[in-house]
Amino acid sequence: MTVLRTSMRNFFAHKGRMALSAVAVVLSVAFVCGTLVFSDTMSTTFDKLFAATSADVTVKPKNAPEGDEEGPKNGRPESLPASAIAQVEKADGVKSVEGGITSTSVTVADSKNKNMGPTSGGPTLAGNWTRNELRSMEITSGHAPRGPTEVMVDADTADKHDLKLGEELRTITANGDFKARISGIATFKVTNPGAAVFYYDTKTAQRELLGASGRFTHLSVTAATGVSDAALKQNVTRTLAGDAAAYKVKTQKESAADDRKSVGSFLDVMKYAMLGFAGIAFLVGIFLIINTFSMLVAQRTREIGLMRAIGSSRKQVNRSVLVEALLLGVVGSVLGVGAGIGLAVGLMKLMSGVGMELSTKDLTIAWTTPVVGLALGIIVTVLAAYLPARRAGKVSPMAALRDAGTPADGKAGAVRALIGLVLTGAGAFALYTAGQADKASEGSLFLGGGVVLTLIGFVVVGPVLASLVVRVISAVLLRMFGPVGRMAERNALRNPRRTGATGAALMIGLALVACLSVVGSSMVASATDELDKSVGADFIVRPAGDSGKPLTPQSVRKLREAPHTGHVTRVKEVQTKLTTPGGKTESEALVATDPTYTKDLRRETVSGSVAGAYRGNAMAVGEEFADKHHLKVGDKLTVDFDHGRTVKLTLAAVMSDDTAFDKGAMYTSIATAERYVPAGRMPLDSMLLASADKGQQDAAYKALKAAVAEDPAVQVMNQADFKDDLKDQVGQMLNMVYGLLGLAIIVAVLGVVNTLALSVVERTREIGLMRAIGLSRRQLRRMIRMESVVIALFGALLGLGLGMGWGATAQKLLALEGLKVLEIPWPTILTVFVGSAFVGLFAALIPAFRAGRMNVLNAIATE
Repeated sequence: MTVLRTSMRNFFAHKGRMALSAVAVVLSVAFVCGTLVFSDTMSTTFDKLFAATSADVTVKPKNAPEGDEEGPKNGRPESLPASAIAQVEKADGVKSVEGGITSTSVTVADSKNKNMGPTSGGPTLAGNWTRNELRSMEITSGHAPRGPTEVMVDADTADKHDLKLGEELRTITANGDFKARISGIATFKVTNPGAAVFYYDTKTAQRELLGASGRFTHLSVTAATGVSDAALKQNVTRTLAGDAAAYKVKTQKESAADDRKSVGSFLDVMKYAMLGFAGIAFLVGIFLIINTFSMLVAQRTREIGLMRAIGSSRKQVNRSVLVEALLLGVVGSVLGVGAGIGLAVGLMKLMSGVGMELSTKDLTIAWTTPVVGLALGIIVTVLAAYLPARRAGKVSPMAALRDAGTPADGKAGAVRALIGLVLTGAGAFALYTAGQADKASEGSLFLGGGVVLTLIGFVVVGPVLASLVVRVISAVLLRMFGPVGRMAERNALRNPRRTGATGAALMIGLALVACLSVVGSSMVASATDELDKSVGADFIVRPAGDSGKPLTPQSVRKLREAPHTGHVTRVKEVQTKLTTPGGKTESEALVATDPTYTKDLRRETVSGSVAGAYRGNAMAVGEEFADKHHLKVGDKLTVDFDHGRTVKLTLAAVMSDDTAFDKGAMYTSIATAERYVPAGRMPLDSMLLASADKGQQDAAYKALKAAVAEDPAVQVMNQADFKDDLKDQVGQMLNMVYGLLGLAIIVAVLGVVNTLALSVVERTREIGLMRAIGLSRRQLRRMIRMESVVIALFGALLGLGLGMGWGATAQKLLALEGLKVLEIPWPTILTVFVGSAFVGLFAALIPAFRAGRMNVLNAIATE
């Protein structure tokens, strides 16, 4: 009880100093709990939606995609005949059967050709209105579509685009365009995460979405009263036994699970990425807590000596400090759990702003979330305080009473420096080995090991580096400020271990920023360089926003007829199963193109002639595939075309994989694919490449854009547009990562503030004496600010240097994938370095202000 009372007294005696450390715990725990609540809420939202939209039993064509599988690339979903309805109705336990139609291969535009689809990556769904839709939706305005000129839209899409009843929409499909006016608006009964949904009458949906009458994409089967879904599935399966190879039957639970797979990978990536950044924040917070307790122990040296002198054991002193850490961990973690729930709500609002709707009604807080948050926060805090607590227990009573402070173990410092140098050297060797790897998969293991080892090595050797680097920075920046600058330098060097730990907290976040900046810039520079060398086409036409939807035949026709174009090359992806002469079979996508593709993409040939792949039954493969299967020009490969025939194609060329574009791609001609794939199954074009007539680049560019002006799902780019688009994509990704890393940097700034604040308290008497001999308040504040700037720049210098090393090594691995240009984004690096100085100034504001307000006489009298 005595230990607890002492710990409580010390904890509340330093509550202001504990507060900053508590903030670090709060932020870290909040990010973990917020991530868990946010991801659980998203899972709940999708689970409710999929459960509500799934019938008791669903019957689909055997070839219909499941989960995250890609659907047909011919713009028409897999379908089954309407006659299947009569078959299923005969099954025992069936109350009703409805034929449903759903397609994602559509684009819906308003009268101004603005795409009505989601911008958040959600799907655009088009189908027919059935009674099954009433499970998840209700008509809140107007009525369901009654003919080919009517369409019903979901309320979320109507609100987003300010759509009204009677407004005309144009639907673009692989079968053509058609117009319809809004006859009704339907509202989701559950949360719609972001899909845009459009309903048509059944005949219109069959004709326009499927291209055939009397067919459906699925059957929705409702069970009679008292019949379970599992029993109904068995009955329906038994009824369809004669056509078992044509259908698959799923219960509501199974259908919902399949739908869940389609978003599961996305949710997992988001969840673990955010947890990774939370882990970085925790790592940075550890340094803050270690520094806080180290300085508090140092400031209580005499108190600890008195405790030892009157009989307290090492264990009791140690335990006293750990109990303080436990209190800090509990308080910070409890607040962090609450803040995490608030953060999750904030993230939901943020996602709603970009088009992904999430409702607080679905807010999901699993019991594991607060448990994980509390456990992490408390364990990390106590572990971080263990070293200072152990150091406090080593203080001898006599040394403490003489105010000798904690024992300075030179041998321990030398051992620490040696260990740090060994770890750093091992990490550097691992990075070097990664850069020399022949395969990216092998090098990535050494890269990961090198990053971890060099990071730990820099942290361990931090005090030694602080002594050297701070002197260099001070010589450049502080000496010009005379005595005040020299005092700031000495203060930063007074305790290298403390300076090293404070700088290391900032180093971690900035190292990751520098690494990702180098990787992102190198990717853009490499792709741009490869584009200039490899792509001969003047224009690239692809689906807008990388939606993955194929280009519609009508848009392709208009583009091919555009004036001022020399040629337009079609590109299709045909799914096949390839069997090599050695008897090995692999599923591969053949890139079927027009012969002019060889002019539009200059890919080096290792052997044979790529032109030969466009004559007769021939094909070309990548070098890696050829080496793996010991293929040579002239070999025959058995190609089983998806939904088509099986044929032997002659290997006409082996292409180099030393490229960033079409790496590993296999080619054949569109004419060859069309001979063996039925016309109705032939994939639509995934991309077009076009050239301009000589001297007509601008005219051709305008003509191509005009040709598809009415199709918002098509994007026409010249090479400059393509480069800008690539930069924007990488920039958006990096900005998101930088935003998440901002949490770690905030915690690091708190560490600088806490270190300076405690340092000011530690030097109270010294500050009083300096003020007494003539140091002005302004000079005192300047001294503290400069000390803070030096510490921040020390961390920035180490972090940026370390990060650039990581990034350069990562680029070596990217070079194996064809991205060969290393580009250091010096403007970004310099901006971050200069920004670190301002971070130091900001962190010193409160400590410098408090130091300047000290009463000189009281400060001198402080013991």
